Amino acid sequence: MARRGAASSQPAYLPHQPHDPRGLVDPNESAFSRFLRTEVFAPEKLPGNVSIASAVGVFAAGIFVFRTWGDLLVPA
Repeated sequence: MARRGAASSQPAYLPHQPHDPRGLVDPNESAFSRFLRTEVFAPEKLPGNVSIASAVGVFAAGIFVFRTWGDLLVPA
């Protein structure tokens, strides 16, 4: 199949450099720290992340309570 595009166009497999409007892109930043910065601590995603963290906390506390004092719920 023939390639459709100008002869001077670059191949599509070149890595795309991320564009940060604040200009805070560090080329030596690891993928994990970039994930934390853009998905976990990003101000626009923080309310949803706090909601998820509180739900996980309530779930874990419920498991702890029922495993610790669950025998009090069963009639003897």
